[in-house]
Amino acid sequence: MSSLIIILIVIVAAFLILRTTIRVVPQQRAWVVERLGKYHAVLEPGLNFIIPFLDRVAFRFDMREVPMEVPAQACISLDNTTMTVDGVLYLQITDSVKAAYGSSNPFTAVIQLAQTTMRSEIGKLHLDVALSSRQLLNTAVATAVDEAALNWGVKVLRYEIRDITPPAEIIRAMELQITAEREKRAMIAKSEGQRQQQINTSEGQRQQEINVADGRKQAEVLRAEGEAKAIQLVAEATAGAIRMIGEAAHEPGGFEALQMQLAKDYIEKWGNLAKSSTSLVIPADLGNVGALVGTALSMVKQSQQPTASQ
Repeated sequence: MSSLIIILIVIVAAFLILRTTIRVVPQQRAWVVERLGKYHAVLEPGLNFIIPFLDRVAFRFDMREVPMEVPAQACISLDNTTMTVDGVLYLQITDSVKAAYGSSNPFTAVIQLAQTTMRSEIGKLHLDVALSSRQLLNTAVATAVDEAALNWGVKVLRYEIRDITPPAEIIRAMELQITAEREKRAMIAKSEGQRQQQINTSEGQRQQEINVADGRKQAEVLRAEGEAKAIQLVAEATAGAIRMIGEAAHEPGGFEALQMQLAKDYIEKWGNLAKSSTSLVIPADLGNVGALVGTALSMVKQSQQPTASQ
């Protein structure tokens, strides 16, 4: 019975020794081993062996990228405006030995440094610039913290501001300012539209008046040309008629026919005068048709004499 107990004790002791001797490190992990309280080695991912009771795993680090929240803090801008800023810091341990012995808590050190750097960067900017320069602040904080964190075995990959919150009074003032700016732009746009509308209207009226004036001018020109053409045609017709009468008078019997036509026209005109109710004062010899026809024929003969002489 006692021998069985001894065997069990030996088995348990051997198991415990093997358990403390064999170490299986997961992927993307780094374990720092100390021997008798002094740094000895870093166990890489996979199967590792250590000496029991002499070696111990003092630190275990995750080598993957780790997001760390940077608590909200009050910052004062260059124009003495207080605002609250918080963000997220993305870290990665690149040197497990420095992370173990460079700082008692590298993550806390990095976060504290990020807060102080953010306060310093905000203090260089006015409120409006700080609100619109997030990328500039992110880059400045990440660069400054990364330089200091090299001694702690930590790599700062990036920093992202999550929120910048000015005081409530500043927010209300900014909202009023934005509203005023929008109303100003709306009024300017409206006035520009009205101005353009007036310009377009005046240009349209001007063009309309020009078109009307041109139309009137062309109408007057066409009317004048038409009247001139009509006068010309009447004159040409009259001249042709007179020419034909003169040529007919030289024909045999033409002169006698001309006499008959003049007498006929005279009688018709005289009859029309007699029908009219208008009171007229006429010469006493107006009824002597023969004398009047003779006078007209003598005028025709006189007009034809230059032609005959030619």
